[in-house]
Amino acid sequence: MQTHASFARAGRPPVAPGSPLRPLLKWAGGKRQLLPAIGAHYPGDFRRYIEPFFGSGAVFFDMAGRGAVDRRDVLLADVNPDLIGCYRALRDRTDEVIAEVEALADEHRRRGDALYYDVRDARFNPARAAFSRAAALGTLPKDAAIATVYTPAVAAMLIFLNRTGFNGLFRLNRSGAFNVPVGRYANPRISDPDHLRAVAETFRRTRASLECVPFDVAIGQAGRGDFVYCDPPYAPLSPTASFAHYTAGGFSGFDQVRLQHTIVGACQRGAHVVLSNSSAPQIVDLYTSPDARDAGLRVEYVAARRAINSRAESRGPVTELIVTNVDSRAARLPAGKLPMLKNTRAAVRRRTA
Repeated sequence: MQTHASFARAGRPPVAPGSPLRPLLKWAGGKRQLLPAIGAHYPGDFRRYIEPFFGSGAVFFDMAGRGAVDRRDVLLADVNPDLIGCYRALRDRTDEVIAEVEALADEHRRRGDALYYDVRDARFNPARAAFSRAAALGTLPKDAAIATVYTPAVAAMLIFLNRTGFNGLFRLNRSGAFNVPVGRYANPRISDPDHLRAVAETFRRTRASLECVPFDVAIGQAGRGDFVYCDPPYAPLSPTASFAHYTAGGFSGFDQVRLQHTIVGACQRGAHVVLSNSSAPQIVDLYTSPDARDAGLRVEYVAARRAINSRAESRGPVTELIVTNVDSRAARLPAGKLPMLKNTRAAVRRRTA
């Protein structure tokens, strides 16, 4: 693992707290646009930071840039083993990952979009399948096997596919193979060594633990004084609007109920909790229920813009929810500035019916 000293010898200083940092990967449902609303609920003091649906990690990187997670324990978790494996490889073998990404960027300049399908079908998916076969044979641990053995080459492939694939999606078919088509980019920025090093150094500087575990395992560790931010796959506003299949198993309505029970339990143990989700009626009902209110949870409506949809006409403003037991430190904007803040539960039901 590279250390602060090794970076200094290489002439590359570690990232300083207070420096803004964008996430490594594009990810469906990324929260950069909602950071002002979410950040208003960061607790002033907390013991440990836990993020059980890490994804692109926009909230973590925002907090790291503010220095809010320095000298605290940090648990970053996700059930997507490719995601965790990529982050671990970048954190622990930074220069090797950068070299592999640079090689792919050079090859892309020569071959263009044809390289995308070569990498996806002839390199990335076969490597993942080999990991899975090894796990099935018992030569690797079955839990999170892919994350355990992710190599710099495979991490670089994931970064390449993320930056050149359609809308940065991560999607698996029923066989567990990555099947996102190539995106329409005239000149995608595939390699950015300074950014890759900054992300890796942020993981090291905050001593972040990157774990491939289910949300209930991660949230189950939260106790008094801990801060938990949850960004689960959103409940769909319509039967055709779901982007929950980041893993082969997806994220069902029953999983949303399990998550609510887990969050209520964390609140009862004294944890600070912030959750973002869609304004689907099921989610409104779950977090305005008597047990949620008794746990101190409140629902706020915020305006957002949905950008990931195969049809351009389906992209646009939507109402999302922030559920929290942490008081906001931000002044409330007048309803006229964000008209969608005025929506009541009944209005949300009418719009999504």
